Amino acid sequence: MEFGFTTAAYVVAAILFILSLGGLSGQESAKRAVWYGIAGMALAVAATLVGPGAGYWLLSLLMIIGGGIIGYQLATKVQMTQMPELVAAMHSLVGLAAVLVGFIAHIELNRVLGMDPLEQELLQGFAGMLAHKSPVEINILRVELFLGVFIGAVTFTGSVIAYGKLAGRVNTAAAKLPGGHMLNAGAAAVSLLCLVWYFNTGGFLPLFIMTLAALFIGYHLIMGIGGADMPVVVSMLNSYSGWAAAAIGFSLGNDLLIVVGALVGSSGAILSYIMCKAMNRSFVSVILGGFGGPAGEQMAVEGEQIAIDADGVATALNEADSVIIVPGYGMAVAQAQQAVSQLVTKLRAQGKNVRFAIHPVAGRLPGHMNVLLAEAKVPYDIVMEMDEINDDFPSTDVVIVIGSNDIVNPAAQDDPNSPIAGMPVLEVWRAKQVFVSKRGQGTGYSGIENPLFFKDNTRMFYGDAKQSLETLLPKID
Repeated sequence: MEFGFTTAAYVVAAILFILSLGGLSGQESAKRAVWYGIAGMALAVAATLVGPGAGYWLLSLLMIIGGGIIGYQLATKVQMTQMPELVAAMHSLVGLAAVLVGFIAHIELNRVLGMDPLEQELLQGFAGMLAHKSPVEINILRVELFLGVFIGAVTFTGSVIAYGKLAGRVNTAAAKLPGGHMLNAGAAAVSLLCLVWYFNTGGFLPLFIMTLAALFIGYHLIMGIGGADMPVVVSMLNSYSGWAAAAIGFSLGNDLLIVVGALVGSSGAILSYIMCKAMNRSFVSVILGGFGGPAGEQMAVEGEQIAIDADGVATALNEADSVIIVPGYGMAVAQAQQAVSQLVTKLRAQGKNVRFAIHPVAGRLPGHMNVLLAEAKVPYDIVMEMDEINDDFPSTDVVIVIGSNDIVNPAAQDDPNSPIAGMPVLEVWRAKQVFVSKRGQGTGYSGIENPLFFKDNTRMFYGDAKQSLETLLPKID
């Protein structure tokens, strides 16, 4: 069988990708799962290089080497706090690749269709596959190609805006142009009309107009989502990039690209649904980019933030029997996870019950806090999800919040006009004492004021989280 090795290699690579995805569901198996993914991708690239349409060896090798060098530089230089925007940037590249591949497939299709039948018989690779398609298959290909370019364009501009918001280069507030959803609906209608136009003519103009409309949709969708909801956006864009890859896989007749795209698209969609549920958001509203802004005037916060020093925190911890630590993005910024791990070790050595409470959208990336704690060698069995630990706060002596705002904000329950109204949160204010490690009195990334900071049982432990904890550690008996 021609190209039998490529087919067999694609099957093995697909199995490795499935094993990788399954292993990422648990912290203990995640490292092994990453190696499954690396092996699967290496095998897929090698099989593609010797498969149908193989050629341009020097250019292919130069591109692989160049990409490997760039990837290595990013992996060694990018901080954990920059991972969310890096992921968003990677999604934009997938979307851009889908658009470019779709354009090239369109050009190649028209070239092949314009050739003499005798010349078509001599074609090989992708062009040969096109030459042997029936008129019905050609029409199906045009729809697949059109969808791949559309999803890719939405993913590209959406990911670029998400990167800008995560990197602080674009205003994180939800912002829409006048007309809001009507503009998105209009652009979608134009795209649908272009699909009919392209299906009947096969011309480049409807494909180009649709691309412009899709680029606008991606931009406007993500601009309309507030900074507090960016973890869901990252997950959603991950799903979009997968479906774009799957659509292009159909166009190219590449089975592995279809499988991998479907895996990424479906897993991203499932993760987005889980995170929407954790934030009490409508999954449909996420897809349409219609959330993240306040519904009216928010409740005024009364009282004052009372500061405490390291001695006061140490005294409370030494007297406590149970402690819950709630990490947030501020811990990542300060790179305080190692200091947190040392604090946990000292407290547990005294026989105290110490656990972590992780909200599904803590940080700016799904699983952000879990990765940081695993890096610091925090035992997996004391890292609890919100649903597992929320009922334990009333019986907890001390809660330490490290760089979190929205996931511990009581306004989600008390203020119907809050941008996070209805979002399930960690109810830390029900504990006996709450210490919040925070740089200053600002509202943080999302710009939402937190009444927790003004409650009677809350004390503000101001300063850089890493430095504050390093000052605290010697005082723990």
